[in-house]
This record gives sequence, C-alpha cells and structure tokens, in this order.
Amino acid sequence: MTERGAVAPSYGAPPFRQFVLKVASRCDLACDHCYVYEAADSSWRHKPRFMTEETVRRTAERIAEHAAAHRLPAVALVLHGGEPLLLGPARMRAIVATLREVIESAGCAVDLRVHTNGVRLTREYCDLFRDHRVRVGVSLDGDRTASDRHRRFANGASSHMQALRAVSLLRDDYPDIYAGVLCTIDVRNDPVAVYKAVREASPPRADFLLPHATHSDPPLRANPDHAEYADWMLAVFDRWNAENRPFPIRSFTSVLDAFRGLPSGTESLGLDPVDLVVVESDGTLEQTDSLKAAYDGAPATGFTVAEHSFDEASGHPGFEARRHGLADLCETCRRCPVVSVCGGGLRTHRYSAPAEAASAAPSTDSFDHPSVYCKDLKELIMGIRARAQAPAVARVPAQRTLGLPADVLHQLAHGYGDAKAIAHLNRFHRSLRMLLLAKVFAAADGNSGSRQELVDSAISTLKTLDAGNKNALHDVLGHPYTSVWALRCLDDAQSGRAEPEDFAHLASLAAAIAIHAGVDAEMEVPVRRGAVYLPTLGRLVVGADAGRSLTVRISEGHCDVLNASGWQGVRRVVLPAFSTGGIVLEDTDPFRRCHHWEVAQRLPEADAAAWTRTIPAAWDLLARDHHSYAPGIAAGLSTIVPLAPSLSGRAVSSTARRAYGAIGAALPVLGPATPDRSASALALLMIHEFQHVKLGAVLDMTDLHDPHDTRLFEAPWREDPRPLEGLLQGTYAHVGVTDFWRVRRFTATDPEERAHAGTEFALWFGHTLRATQVLADSGSLTPLGLRFVEALRTTVEGWTSKV
Repeated sequence: MTERGAVAPSYGAPPFRQFVLKVASRCDLACDHCYVYEAADSSWRHKPRFMTEETVRRTAERIAEHAAAHRLPAVALVLHGGEPLLLGPARMRAIVATLREVIESAGCAVDLRVHTNGVRLTREYCDLFRDHRVRVGVSLDGDRTASDRHRRFANGASSHMQALRAVSLLRDDYPDIYAGVLCTIDVRNDPVAVYKAVREASPPRADFLLPHATHSDPPLRANPDHAEYADWMLAVFDRWNAENRPFPIRSFTSVLDAFRGLPSGTESLGLDPVDLVVVESDGTLEQTDSLKAAYDGAPATGFTVAEHSFDEASGHPGFEARRHGLADLCETCRRCPVVSVCGGGLRTHRYSAPAEAASAAPSTDSFDHPSVYCKDLKELIMGIRARAQAPAVARVPAQRTLGLPADVLHQLAHGYGDAKAIAHLNRFHRSLRMLLLAKVFAAADGNSGSRQELVDSAISTLKTLDAGNKNALHDVLGHPYTSVWALRCLDDAQSGRAEPEDFAHLASLAAAIAIHAGVDAEMEVPVRRGAVYLPTLGRLVVGADAGRSLTVRISEGHCDVLNASGWQGVRRVVLPAFSTGGIVLEDTDPFRRCHHWEVAQRLPEADAAAWTRTIPAAWDLLARDHHSYAPGIAAGLSTIVPLAPSLSGRAVSSTARRAYGAIGAALPVLGPATPDRSASALALLMIHEFQHVKLGAVLDMTDLHDPHDTRLFEAPWREDPRPLEGLLQGTYAHVGVTDFWRVRRFTATDPEERAHAGTEFALWFGHTLRATQVLADSGSLTPLGLRFVEALRTTVEGWTSKV
C-alpha cells in the first residue's frame, strides 16, 4: 500500500537537493540485514536488473529541469543498488558521463558518488571514477567477526577480504575519490574491535548506522529494558574521542553540530527538512529507501521520471511529512527535552503496523510514534553531551549554509580550494546573478524615469535571448562587474535614489549578449560619459555631444560599433589552463570603480603589453610552484582590473566583495633587469587577492561570524584595529601569503630573493597564527566559523617544523 492520494504539483515546496539513483536492482551478496531484499518490501522483484540508458537520460533531464527551476547551484547524486558495480565498467561509464553532461550543461554542479559493498571494486573502476570525479563509499561492518555475521555471499562465504581489499585500494592508491565507509551496528559485536577496523581503513569520514527496524519488527536486544545500542555507540565514541577524533563520524558529529544549532547533515537526526528522493531502476520515484523496512510498498509514490517532474512528486504526503519539523512528530516526541537534537529519529524507525485487522492499510498515522530506538537515542545524546560538556541547545540564530558541501567547505576552510571546489562557488554565483537580473527587472519598473522605454525594450530583448542563448547570457552575466551594477541598481532603488542611467545599462547587456549569441538585431543602447559600453567586449568613445543613446546593428555576431573609429576592445591574455581560456584585462567597464584604490584609465599600448607579458609569467610560476592555489585560481579568476600605481611605490591590489571572479592590481614593475621578480610579485598578489575572492563567496553562502558585532580587533599586520570580518578576510588572505613565501624560500633562483623569502615567511607566519587566535577568542564566530578558523590554524601550524 502507498500513502499517495490526489496530489497537485507542489511548485512552492522546497526543492530536492539529493538524488539516490538505483542503477542496479540486484546484489552479489545475500546480507541477512539488508532492508532492500530481506525486509517487508518486495517491489524489487518486479524491477529491471539495471536502469536503462533511456531512464538515466530522462532522470538527468528531470534533475536539470528541477535545478534550473529552483536555481540550485549544485545537487548531490548517489549511485546505489542493490550493488551498482554489477553494471560493469562500460555501462557505468556511460551513466556517469550522461549524468554530468546533461545536468552540468544546465549550469548545476554535480556531487556524484557511488556506494558499493566493495566486492567488485577494481583499478579499472577506480580509474573510471577518478576520470569522472565520482567518489566511492564502501560498506564495512568492522572486523572479520562482525562482517561475517551478515555480509556473506549466497553460498555462505565471507565477503570480508573483498571489502578490505576495496578500502585498501581507495586508501592507498585512490584517496582523492575515497568518500568513506558505512558500518551497520550489531550489538553482539565488540564495539572497540569494530571501531579499530574502521579506523584502520583511514576513511575521510565514517558513519555507524542503526539497523533498520520498526515497532512491528523490532531490533535485536538481549534486554528490552536497556539502551544497548546507546551503550555500544558510546563505547565507540569514547575510543574515538580519546584518540582526538582522527576522522569525522557522522553519527557523532551530527549530534555535536545539533548542540551548536547547526544542521545535522543526516535525515536520521535533527529537525531539518529532508530533501532526498530516490529514483528506482524502472524510473519510479520513491521516498527514502529505508522505508522498505516498514511495509510492502511503503516508499512508493506513484510518480515516474517519464511522466512527472520532481516538483509534482514533491507534493506527495510522504515527502510533506518530513518537512515540518516538530509538527510531524508524535506528542511524546514533541515533549522530549532532546527532540531538537534527535528530531524523533529516522521516520522508518517510527513505524508501527495498524492495530486493527491485518488487512488494514498503513497510513501517515502508522508513523505517529516515537522511534523504536527512542531510549537509545536519548541515552546517546545525553551521553555525548556529558562527555563533550556541550550546552543543551546552543542555537545560533539565522546561520545560513546555502549548499556548501562538506568536502568543499573542508578545502576552503584550510585555505585552499581545488578546481572542483571553486567550480561550486562559480555555479552559486551564476545562479545569484540570474536572481539579481530578475530583481533588477522588477526594480526597473518605476525607477527608470525618462529611460523607461529603452529599459522596457531591453528587458523584452533579454527575455527573448534567455530562451535560447543560455551560454551567451551566462558569458555576459558572468562578467564580475555585472553584479556590481545590479546591486547598485537595487541599493539605489531601495533607498529612493535610483539612477535611470544605471537601469539603462540593461540595453548594453542585451546588446552584448546578442553579439555573443550571434543573432541579428538592431537596438538602442545608452551613451554613458561619452561612451557606449558593451560588457565583456569594450567601449566605443563617441564624445560628450553624441546624445543619450546610439543605435547598434548586429548581424551574425558582428556589430557595427566594434569596427568603428574610437572602439576600445577589452584585452584578453590567453591562458589555456583557465576555465574561461584566460584573463580579461578590464580597463573599460564603468562599474569597475568599486575598488579601494583608484582604477587606471584606458591603458596605453606599452602598458598593456607589459601586462600581457607579466601575467603569463606569473601564471607559469603559480602553476609550477603553488599547486595548492593554482587550480583554484585557474577555475575562478576571470578578470584583472589595472589599478593606478601608488606614488610611494608600495604594492597595490584590491578585491571588491561584489565582483566575484575579479581582482584589481597595479602592475609590479621592478626594473627591466628583474622580470622574474615582477612575475613573482604579481603571482603573490594573485594568490593574496584570490583568497579574498574565495572567502567572500563563502560568506555569501554561510555565516561565519555575527554581523552585528561592531567591535574592533587587533590585526597583527596593522597599527589600527579591524572589524571582525576585515580581520577574518585579512587572516584568510595571509594564509596564502605565508604559504607563498614558505615555498619561495626554496624555489627562487636568486639567493638574495630566497633570503628575503625566509624573512617574509617568518614575519607572516607569526602574524597569521596570532590572528587565528584573536578570531577564535572574539566570541563572535558562529560554530561553523570557529571550525573554519580552527582549520586555518591547523594549516598554519603544519608549517611550524619548516620555520
């Protein structure tokens, strides 16, 4: 039976962000604790063994559609089963390629994972997963004794050695795709022995799972009056805690995070809405698959990817029942003092068959009970609280975490960020710019004054271009100073100081997009300060007497103004390693005047040539010597704005918080005899300023500090104290500066420069380490901010032995 009733599309419901794809509906093991094949639900018998290519593509299209509708910067996909590796490498390769191609072409990043029992994991599979950026999780129930209780082949043979071989392969040869291990608890096993076996697998993270059980099919217990599962888990916690928590264990970190008011990160704890949906091998959409342990057909919804969107499926009562926190729990749970941490436990574990006739249909009331593990959850939470000496519920109001995956946050918190991590930030800002454009459209009505007709025409053109020219649209909106313009429009409209000429810039955007798209058009664009500006392309200087607008004609991507006298095109430095093909040297955009320093005017050819020589040399140095930063810079830095040099000769550089992807700098010129030093100086500025870019993006997505704290704090590198965010920004930037000089001590070819690098490293090492302590002691960091700063401190302290 299902809970499905007459359901209308739920377009206002929260979006799904996690998708479990049952790509294989059979398994090569016969584990007797399996909730798919050994529990109440028998629907697997009627499903195809493997998901077809057609179903995979349709699922990907539905996910892309869902992500675009909700402007999701990223989604998480888990390839599951059964055993997904039964697909074979060729079929697996086709599936992951299709998923990435379809979803990422819609502008949404994909966190792709596969979960396996490890039996069939080979180097061929690992190479495939590395090529397609798929991380691998393995089920490992502990040592041989623990594993052999349940994880056996159909003939009774042990699978333990195969699982050990799989985790060893990942741990030793493919750590970059190693996602972690899952361990299902059996209280008959020695908890310390199980923990040791998991620890020896050196997982990047682990989780200990309660076996799926219900009130109708309760878990194994020697004494029903004892919280045996809590005792078992606390024995593991004690050992893990005594070893200084060598790897994250989600069962524990979720409880600790919930104490601090953070999301639990798991549907089995906490009151956060669940955003997960399952796609079965036949394309049917289901709720969380643990419900298979409740009754036959429990996870079913009646929806399919062939016929229904994810928004339609989202209205199903089963999904609704996991969105309303306390209101979805029974009276006993709502009165419980630890409910904000446990959240009532996993919904599956709250199921009890109807007390009436055996034929009575299960309903939502069947889940209106405390968890079958209620006593265990309460004892576990109280035990961890006592051991961690954490407050009961120390909530941080309004702490946002907008789609920052744990692995991305981990990299960025340590001061780094590879190409994949930066691509996640890029996609968030792409979605943000689309949202800003929509807000500018709305604000333009009534704020465009005498330019209203031009603005209305531009909006109409932009909406037409949006329909079939997504790449061109994103090319122009991706220009960093488009965000500066949009936010300026919105700020001024809100304050009542709207500038019609700013809204008229919509016509310039439309013209630039039309040129990129190669469409035919004739449109009116504004003249601003004696010039027509086309974002990403350049400007045409027409003079102060040219009037307020100019008609431009576009045919097959060619525009008449681009060849006109007075045209000043944007200069580009070609760097193939960069995601955009190189760096734009931006000296024409009017909205670039948002940096702390004065921007340079249009560069004379000789100055531009100096830039185009020095940027590639600086990049070569970064790519050769600074592997922790170069991939991220190549993935996220698109634009450099030349700044006016300082009269004192000091280095000049800047980042504008609203201009994601851009930095400003004055070209370091140290004399014709020292080109290497000029390149080195620019490389340092690029690392320094891109650190600010990264942290600014993180702060756009999550709260690391209390924004209402107006106190000033010691900044070791300045005489004047700084606001908390300024100190955090400076600390993050100087982690990169310290690391630059750390490496430069050994890579500089000039002995004098190596000696200078040693002095600089010692200076910035001390300053940065001190700053992390000031931040940690401020009392105004959020729990996530504290962890972020602790990670920065760990990074810097790791260089101590090299001072």
